[in-house]
Amino acid sequence: MAATLRIQSDWSRALSKDEGEAWLSCRSPGILDTAIVDRGRNVLSCSRDGTARLWDCGKSACLGVIADCGSPVNGIAAGTADNSLNLGTPEKPPSEREVGTEGKILLLAREDKKLQGVGLQSRQPVFLFVGSDAFNCCTFLSSTYILAGTQDGNIYHLDVRNTNAPIQVIHRSGAPVLSLLPYRDGFIASQGDGTCFIVQQDLDYVLDLTEADCDPVYKVASWEKEIYTCCRDGIVRRYQLSD
Repeated sequence: MAATLRIQSDWSRALSKDEGEAWLSCRSPGILDTAIVDRGRNVLSCSRDGTARLWDCGKSACLGVIADCGSPVNGIAAGTADNSLNLGTPEKPPSEREVGTEGKILLLAREDKKLQGVGLQSRQPVFLFVGSDAFNCCTFLSSTYILAGTQDGNIYHLDVRNTNAPIQVIHRSGAPVLSLLPYRDGFIASQGDGTCFIVQQDLDYVLDLTEADCDPVYKVASWEKEIYTCCRDGIVRRYQLSD
């Protein structure tokens, strides 16, 4: 079965004529997450077959498999790596269609309880961290610090330069951590029990947007002072934050 990924460059045209888009297709099970590289000429996807792939939007073509984990990859994130990190060397020169991958690291949140870092251009492994349960999502706080959430409710705060032990493990409930988003000096997290909260001020202050006993909040996005959440009840909610 082929998995498809739709890239839309002009939503106004898409709504009326289904134009301004690219369809990316590969023979693999369903795509679970995506990430944009640099300005968007390339995108990344991960799927249930355990692969993370790099795509060329202009030609609707796969530029290569970045990682093949042998276990479903539930979430990915791409970011600029700290200068002290050794990302490895590519085995062959990158394609001229590959743009903005140099100096970047790809995070892979894996079903087999592992969080993996891979050099985006080199395709070489950088680190492998074993958590308490399946990893569902991951994100960058900076070029040095990352977050990853697990099925049993743990949020791991890690330093990519040394992943032998987490800096901090945040646990508010046993519900799966479904989404993580960097926000100002902290981050936003959502969980399978309906909770959605903002952690600020050196990861020490928590502001709850929603509490437990609700439908799972699958994804969180932000725009300036506004927070958007999508939930299993079919509603996209908008929260206006003060200073």
